[in-house]
Amino acid sequence: MSYGMPPAEPAAPPVCPRHPDRVSYVRCQRCGRPACPDCQRPAAVGIQCVDCVRELAAQGPRGPYGGSLRRSGQPIVTWSIIGVCVLVYILEWLLPNDVVFQDFAYATVFTGVEPWRMLTSAFLHSQSFILHIGLNMYTLWIFGRVLEPVLGRWRYLMVYLISALGGSVGFFLLTPVSMTAVIGASGAIFGLFGALFVVVRQRGGSVRQLLVLIALNAVLGFVVPGIAWQAHLGGLVTGGLTTAIIAYAPRGRYRLAVQVGGLLAVVALLVIITAVRVGALGLSQTAVVGA
Repeated sequence: MSYGMPPAEPAAPPVCPRHPDRVSYVRCQRCGRPACPDCQRPAAVGIQCVDCVRELAAQGPRGPYGGSLRRSGQPIVTWSIIGVCVLVYILEWLLPNDVVFQDFAYATVFTGVEPWRMLTSAFLHSQSFILHIGLNMYTLWIFGRVLEPVLGRWRYLMVYLISALGGSVGFFLLTPVSMTAVIGASGAIFGLFGALFVVVRQRGGSVRQLLVLIALNAVLGFVVPGIAWQAHLGGLVTGGLTTAIIAYAPRGRYRLAVQVGGLLAVVALLVIITAVRVGALGLSQTAVVGA
């Protein structure tokens, strides 16, 4: 005698959450729940349920990557970053004994013991060359006015800060361990170059002029002495990667989670790469003292 498996019971048909007596095989493109004809609303792609439409309406208008469109339209984050850099520059002049430079500039030898310098150095600029801060802040203003409204404020800020960190990581990976300090927002600004490249490419625009601009600025890093091309490269790659995560995240209810998770993953990757190299080089407090 043989025994067979009992036949599987057929799955219950999907029903509309708002009208449980109605079967619906059409699902909302945003939340994925079934929606009956009375609960369906046309969207740019497919349909959305009335609950998602109301939720989006309550949040206000959104940009192409999910950022909130502010009525003022002012690049508040860009102006804030410029303000912080200018304030720090003034403090560099006012405080004695180069205390700002000594405590916040980044040199590779400090990576293992004072890693915060990898980020704080992006807000310092050379006192002996005023064009250093002038050119950086002008470029930040030009690119920030374009990118901040497109990406949204917090996304834009994250791209900028993570690019600044990526610039320092690039410098750490591509230069010998030394007390040579690197300061300036150039790594973060090259991150904005990479960000704009991704945005223009994703939206179907021509990137030819932007590639020429990136190439010209990259060449300056090899021609003009004292420019850390390694930080530029690190910032460029990081900015492009973080913006790609934001721009290509799938639309829908989980887009924000994908964007946040992706950005955290990039930060984690930069931290891991740095930690591995710190361990391989044996950087420690004794290394700092002996440098």
